[in-house]
Amino acid sequence: MTPLLILLFGAKPQSAVGTDLLYAAITKIVGTGLNRHMGVVNWRIVGWQMAGSIPAGLVCLLFLHHEGMSDAASRLIRIVLGVALLLTAPAILLKPRLRRWAEGRIPLSERMETILTVLLGVLLGTLVTLSSVGAGAVGMAALTMLYPRLNTRTLVATDIAHAVPLTLIAGGGHWLEGAVDTAVLLALLVGSIPGIILGTLCAGKLHEDTQRWVLGILLAVIGIRMI
Repeated sequence: MTPLLILLFGAKPQSAVGTDLLYAAITKIVGTGLNRHMGVVNWRIVGWQMAGSIPAGLVCLLFLHHEGMSDAASRLIRIVLGVALLLTAPAILLKPRLRRWAEGRIPLSERMETILTVLLGVLLGTLVTLSSVGAGAVGMAALTMLYPRLNTRTLVATDIAHAVPLTLIAGGGHWLEGAVDTAVLLALLVGSIPGIILGTLCAGKLHEDTQRWVLGILLAVIGIRMI
């Protein structure tokens, strides 16, 4: 969504990122509420991710506050966004292989799992705050490698739950800087309702491998274009 707002609608990078972050926060709150009710969120993993992502996000917000709406800040956001998309593309394309590799490797110690989960939080906090991208495919790919014993439903629910406080804080910081387009945000929320219905109706109509390759190549092309 962020690159589309920048490339197709001419939005400033800071405004596109801030708007997308608040949009993501609002929509993910609903999903997390449902997942919490069903008891599928691993809150221990969420907590360790937050230990790294929240401080990293706050540092990035301080940097953006210092730079303001400058050309240098816009350029940095475009580069980070491009890098995030280029990381997302292989994460989507290689997801099945990553899971098979993780299931076959020697299990990590609990201490090492914790350290790597916090470091993952630092990476996601930086990527999400500067680009609004990374909490989905990149986070899921990393969690799949770190916790292959957990089922996909739990990993997805955990990834979404972690994204809520991160996107709220990052989006709130962008909003305080005046980098959120309220009209676009409301339009996106309104459009998401028929979008969800359409996506639900289309689910299963196209082979998963085809979806993954189309999306992966598309994100790679957009990532290169942003850089």
